[in-house]
Amino acid sequence: MTPSAARSMLPALSPDEQRHSEAVAALIRAELAAGGGWLSFERFMELALYAPGLGYYRAGSWKLGSGGDFVTAPEVSELFGCCLAGQCAEILRATGGQILELGAGSGSLAAALLCALDAAGVLPERYAILEVSGDLAARQRARLAALPPHLRERIVWLERLPPAPLRGVILANEVADALPVRRFRLRGGAACELGVALAPGGTLEVAERPPDAELAQACAAIFGALPLALPDGYTSEVNLRVAPWIASLGDCLERGVVLLIDYGLPRAHYYHAQRAAGTLRCHFRQRAHDDPFVNLGVQDITAWVDFTRVAEAASLAGLEVSGFTTQAAFLLALGLERVVAAAPDTASRARLAGEARRLLMPEEMGEAFKVMALTRACETPLTGFRVQDLRRSL
Repeated sequence: MTPSAARSMLPALSPDEQRHSEAVAALIRAELAAGGGWLSFERFMELALYAPGLGYYRAGSWKLGSGGDFVTAPEVSELFGCCLAGQCAEILRATGGQILELGAGSGSLAAALLCALDAAGVLPERYAILEVSGDLAARQRARLAALPPHLRERIVWLERLPPAPLRGVILANEVADALPVRRFRLRGGAACELGVALAPGGTLEVAERPPDAELAQACAAIFGALPLALPDGYTSEVNLRVAPWIASLGDCLERGVVLLIDYGLPRAHYYHAQRAAGTLRCHFRQRAHDDPFVNLGVQDITAWVDFTRVAEAASLAGLEVSGFTTQAAFLLALGLERVVAAAPDTASRARLAGEARRLLMPEEMGEAFKVMALTRACETPLTGFRVQDLRRSL
């Protein structure tokens, strides 16, 4: 898809969205000027998503659900939270403690988990939510205010990771894909970095330059581990923020499990000749495209997760990769089919079956999304990973 094609297929911005996007563009142009006319894509993505008061996740916009830009698994069906609650209950029985959810979206997952854990008699001591988006935090508070008082009183919102290590579960559903990434392109067998510059007309465009030592080393490690050389012009991304992010989560965990759920691949599949344009995707009003330079500040920008890099970072952080599987296998192992079958009537079963299809089918969420468990001092078997073990692919 070319940038012009992406622009032509997208809905027009409202006047308020247009003003907001122009303000984000002005901020990026100011950084470009201060940086000598070039920005790394990582910094561009950071500004577009997280600039205080302006970035996509820092300013008010309707991000989730049918009226937003994308739909996550907890929005598709409560089946997701119901099954995930079974895995969390298993862990909490062994460790006690709390649940920390990173980026809790609309609050749907927190609500489903707390209700299911209450029914199972395994409530966490505390359900903490770390949310960088002010508008999403407001939606979460409104959504979770409807819970019974004994559940509502367990919920707290945090501005940063807790200073004291916790026991229990850390959840990150579609969080890693929003970490800013570096981009590269192969030229004559060597990697050059792709950044952002101003075109003659004042619009943003892709610009190339030699990589710095950190990116060059990361690319060399990637290429050296692949079975086949990649073609000239091959373009992709590498997330150098994964290691410090996983390290920070490891610092928060005394005993328990980090559950990461995101779309991604092991490295050998991620960096494949068939993905010659990389995995960078933008989301605006339920449309996916690959032009990050439009709708600045009002569209999401993501990249698939290199789960091999996550596993390497976990090892450095003293965490063990105790499970890696597809979302479909994870949910099936946790009894999704039984939950659908137990619906009280035919109409409910039919509705849940349709929702289950979106969560399970390869052409929907079932194969693209993976689940990874990172553990510390927690030997309890994890039922969600019993159907399929993909750790060897890492």
